[in-house]
Amino acid sequence: MKTENEERAGLLYGIGAYGMWGLVPLFWPLLKPAGSVEILAHRMVWSLVFVGVALLAVRRWGWMRELVRSPRKLGLITVAAAVITVNWGLYIWSVNMGHVVEASLGYFINPLVTIALGVLVLQERLRPAQWAAVGIGFAAVLVLAIGYGRPPWISLTLAFSFAVYGLVKKKVNIGGLESLAAETAVQFLPALGYLVWLGTQGTLAFGSHGAGHTALLAATGIVTAVPLVCFGAAAIRVPLSTLGLLQYLAPTFQFLLGVLYFHEAMPPERWAGFSLVWLALTILTWDALRTARRSRAAMEAAKATAEAAAADATAEPAQAPAAAPTARQAP
Repeated sequence: MKTENEERAGLLYGIGAYGMWGLVPLFWPLLKPAGSVEILAHRMVWSLVFVGVALLAVRRWGWMRELVRSPRKLGLITVAAAVITVNWGLYIWSVNMGHVVEASLGYFINPLVTIALGVLVLQERLRPAQWAAVGIGFAAVLVLAIGYGRPPWISLTLAFSFAVYGLVKKKVNIGGLESLAAETAVQFLPALGYLVWLGTQGTLAFGSHGAGHTALLAATGIVTAVPLVCFGAAAIRVPLSTLGLLQYLAPTFQFLLGVLYFHEAMPPERWAGFSLVWLALTILTWDALRTARRSRAAMEAAKATAEAAAADATAEPAQAPAAAPTARQAP
């Protein structure tokens, strides 16, 4: 049973993780004039360095032996690395090209895409409220496509890539830090090779714009790994329902930054599309909380019934000797 202090700490870790993910659009523009692909390559290389140091500190290496002996898991890790590469690269490009609001939409609709993948891939059955949320989400995409004059491909690519990444990670089933280490190990050589190639072409930004810029590029590993570590600490301390609510912090912060800080346009049709997405997420959250409450009540009722049955079974033998004298006194 988790203590109140543990749950409070878990809540703070969760807020920290999603808060950092929500504020990360402020970081990527600092790395200009480095291009988006170079920033992505640095993120891959320095993430492996940072995670390697962290694993060295905690001395967690046993998982590597098991992973190497499992071709299936290695294949899934490779798929996860490829998918998250698309997600990271597009997100960096979106922020630096002034599409923060559209990128935030991707993470708003990600839970809806995850549910849709559950139906299509895992053959999961949805509750009526979940179907309603998915339908409203689809309507929102149509409204936004009309508003943009094109499908919101940045949002959809981010949402689908992250949903597929989550699905693959579920299949691999290893810890967050270990998984990031394995994924960045897959990414490391191509990323390092690209940086070396940029250096031979004389277009590498790393080391060419002062020590501060160089340090910021190296810090991409910390920016990637620290929120993940906080998320892992939160996941073992707070209920999934709480994490499900906290996940909306990141796209909310990103949306607010896009509108209030980067001053991106929000015409009426875009507000309409976002409002439909928020309505779908409200229905989804309400249904998840209601289902969790019912499950908890059912478990408590079952526990109470079991305890009552155990108490009755204990009480029956104790009553038997008391009845014996009465039987002997009968004529």
